[in-house]
Amino acid sequence: MDIQVFIGWDSAHQIASQVCSHSILRRASCSVQINFLKLDELRSAGAYWRSSDPLASTEFTYSRFLTPYLTAYKGTAVFCDNDFLWLDDIAKMILEVRTDASVSCVKHNYQPTEKTKMDGRIQSQYPRKNWSSLMIFDCAASACRRLNPELVNSSTGAYLHQMQWADDEDIGDVPSRWNWLEGWNEKPSEGVPGAVHFTRGGPWLETWKKVEYADLWIAEREDFRRRPLHYKML
Repeated sequence: MDIQVFIGWDSAHQIASQVCSHSILRRASCSVQINFLKLDELRSAGAYWRSSDPLASTEFTYSRFLTPYLTAYKGTAVFCDNDFLWLDDIAKMILEVRTDASVSCVKHNYQPTEKTKMDGRIQSQYPRKNWSSLMIFDCAASACRRLNPELVNSSTGAYLHQMQWADDEDIGDVPSRWNWLEGWNEKPSEGVPGAVHFTRGGPWLETWKKVEYADLWIAEREDFRRRPLHYKML
């Protein structure tokens, strides 16, 4: 199995993307190609031209939906936010989803109580929040083929993040342990989640240094600094 993984890149929080990548590569039992969604490179390539959005909490708020296009609409690809820490083999996750789904995700009913997140950015409320923070695309599916640069650059956030570009029956389920929301999901009674999502803010930020599993993220960061693994830049 070969997996293409696209990770959000925010110039203000580069270490988060690097640690996320490292945690995937270190545990993967298959070949994984990591691609960072760097906005300046996407703009230079003519794939992204949206103007800045004051409601966008990251630089990859919209560019994540270019994932199928960036694979030339071939194969299976995973997108995840940069604030993930993977604690299990990503190949296992792929085997746990429907093979006939156009896109699969954890279907959270996430209703945060905080007004801000990360480094003081607005915590927006909307239906299907965090569904698009981890997506497994069947890039050749007709729903995913709709996600071309013209549509991604012109559509509303609601249309994209609420997956209105796919029929509901074409959206598959991913077990919640692969997008375990820190501060929302219950801690497992045994072991650890497959992937921790520091959606409120992670330990690379001063305000969030004492969140659940912060110690594991810090240990991963130190391992990355000692022996950075190879990944491909998009």
